[in-house]
Amino acid sequence: MPSSPAQDAHPLQSPHYSEPENSLNIPKIRGLDKNSPYASLASLPFRHSNASLSSLFASTSSLPGSRPSSSGTATPPTGIVAHSAFLPDAPRGLTSPSPSTLGDDADVRNLIVRSFAPHVAIHASADTEELLQNKGLRGGLLELLRPFGETVQGRVTIRDSTGASKSWDDFGIRFTGMRDGLESPRLPDRRSTESARSASNGIPDSVEGSTPARLRTGGDIPQIEEVVDRHLSHAEHHSRSDLTEYLNHSEAANASASPSASPFYSLYLRRLLSGLPVTPHETFSHPVACVMAISSRNPSPIEELRRLYASTTTGDCRLPQWVNNEFLRYYVLIHDEDHDDAAKSMSLYEQMKRHFGLHCHLLRLRSSQCVSSDDDSVKLPLCQWISAAEELAEIQRRESYNDDEDPTPCVFESDATALKSFVREMVTQSIIPTMERLSATWNDQVASRRRGISGRFMSLSKRWTPFSTSTRSATGPPSNGSGSNYDALQGFYRPDTPEATMRKLADYAFMLRDFKLAQSTYELLRTDFSNDKAWKNYAGANEMAAISTLLASQSLSNKARLDTVDQMLETACYSYITRCAAPDSALRTLALGLELLKLRGASAADDAARWASRILELRLVGPIGHALVTERISACFVSRGGVGSLHWGARRRKAALWAVLGADGWLRLEKDLQARKCVDEACRLYGLNAAEGTPLAFKGMRAFVDELREAVRALGMPGQGVGSEEEDREAQREGRADDEETLVEVSETLTFDQPSPVSHRESLMGTVQPAFEPLGDLPLSPSRLVQQRDDGFG
Repeated sequence: MPSSPAQDAHPLQSPHYSEPENSLNIPKIRGLDKNSPYASLASLPFRHSNASLSSLFASTSSLPGSRPSSSGTATPPTGIVAHSAFLPDAPRGLTSPSPSTLGDDADVRNLIVRSFAPHVAIHASADTEELLQNKGLRGGLLELLRPFGETVQGRVTIRDSTGASKSWDDFGIRFTGMRDGLESPRLPDRRSTESARSASNGIPDSVEGSTPARLRTGGDIPQIEEVVDRHLSHAEHHSRSDLTEYLNHSEAANASASPSASPFYSLYLRRLLSGLPVTPHETFSHPVACVMAISSRNPSPIEELRRLYASTTTGDCRLPQWVNNEFLRYYVLIHDEDHDDAAKSMSLYEQMKRHFGLHCHLLRLRSSQCVSSDDDSVKLPLCQWISAAEELAEIQRRESYNDDEDPTPCVFESDATALKSFVREMVTQSIIPTMERLSATWNDQVASRRRGISGRFMSLSKRWTPFSTSTRSATGPPSNGSGSNYDALQGFYRPDTPEATMRKLADYAFMLRDFKLAQSTYELLRTDFSNDKAWKNYAGANEMAAISTLLASQSLSNKARLDTVDQMLETACYSYITRCAAPDSALRTLALGLELLKLRGASAADDAARWASRILELRLVGPIGHALVTERISACFVSRGGVGSLHWGARRRKAALWAVLGADGWLRLEKDLQARKCVDEACRLYGLNAAEGTPLAFKGMRAFVDELREAVRALGMPGQGVGSEEEDREAQREGRADDEETLVEVSETLTFDQPSPVSHRESLMGTVQPAFEPLGDLPLSPSRLVQQRDDGFG
């Protein structure tokens, strides 16, 4: 979609989560209002008792902020099943950062690096899909291959632009469908009666009735909010069953001076980076290869492979014209071990290599369906990098599953071994060498000419010479007369232009983790895109240039950071919001920037907190994201520990204040355990001791924090204990009365300049008034946010 130049807009004038005129007050006790986030979940069947559903929440159903006690692998070895999208990868050696448990800051860096992985499209024949569906795989070959591609077995060696080789243990690829990422993740009609009915049932209108390709497309913030809300509700329900364990956990957490990232924040960030849409301004989701598969039962295999190839070049599977169609084709013959002749399949495989070259593979699979009772059965691992809509659809499917048995399909141990070998051989012998060769060619023939003095002179002459000609190839359409290769009418560069080639070079270098080459190429593209007024391309180049700089540079001075990284982040955010109406891309830019700045320690902690505050200022997230980002701001200030024995320069009071704001955000959402966690963190940072009555330097804060703690306790009272329904209703009425009394006492005790506060939330808003009002009234639930957004996707 072509981007339009900014007119009189300002980033603050384009929020997509703006405050409604008749905003509702959040109820104090959950389950009493039909608009509560819990109301959409209360009527769902088997939400807590269904074992198959609980496996989806295994990573976040533990105590708030705690890490899973077990570990798994993205592509587990035989006999090990990854029951969650969050289980950390078992470290086998050198990974992108140092190996660490999930939730540490180093693992957030690992998550960012792994999110930009090469995409491989799947295009299988009808007989292949039929064979795999008979094995119990509804999604066919794509469902079978996706989990095994997320982490390639063993070390993967990659050669950078200088010729140096480096091995990685966590390298992976993303298997996708041919049309994945091309559709908007949301249905076009969002205000229909059907959509309203779906939202009232707790089912997002962009999920119900969507095609598989639409479900696998990410970038929808309300869907991410809904996924995290499901995980939060499940975790709080199970954590509340043992309050003593929670209190012990809180004491252990308070002893830590540097809290790790919340698993819910990691989930939010992972879903934000999953299912990247296929867009003209970046090529991360463009396929680097395509797997064309046939089975041994096909009557005319060679002709079928040629038909599959033709369909991707000129047929119905042809990608848009701004996608470079000259990607690698990898031909796979699936041999049926149970019914077909192995000698005949080997003969056909040799014939395939003579016709199509060495990029071929013979995959031996059993066609019979595997069940969990088989001796050599292995459950198919769950995918980590799935979109929010796809996870919501899976949750919905398992909620309606009337059996406690896990519906995850099983595969034979021999099939799992064959699939791991196939993925490793394709990645190490075909995909990575092809990407390295293309990167070296493009760098030598296109980018290197632009880095010298002659290249810069030619760029200036193209800008200022009125009779200059376009640098487009002779086979392309005629130039637009301005010396620019950018098609402003359609909003993209053709794949054969130097600008598109250099963007692909930079993205390939980034996916191959050659961040220095990527950073230098993005720097060249920033000038070209700015001159051509290709604003979305310009925003994307600034975004990735900043991220590459933070990943590539081991040391970066404060001045260099202000002159380069901050400027690029500011430019990318402004262009995404004001010129391109792409708030999801702006959120990705700011989220990655703040995390990579936070990793640089105390010197960049203030900058990281400032960019996190910008997310709240621009209202790029909903209520769930608002609370999570507020917690993250507190963690940024905590990481600035200070200097010397007196800790000069520490930000403990700022960190405590943002922890209090985080508690208020969770109270709005009625997540009492998450609110309790923030209150405990604030008490630790303020140095409050409940037994000693420690005073604070400023008046009223000690009493306020104590009353805030009581409000959190009152909110959690109805969910504790086991009794009859009448006892539960009586406990709710008593808890509501206690909550009202506590909140009135807070408003009477504290002398803030707030007219007649009647609740804790209103009194807290009167307490803290930042310049950007981070606690402004937000829409109540993700379903309402879906109806209010209009971000111009697609």
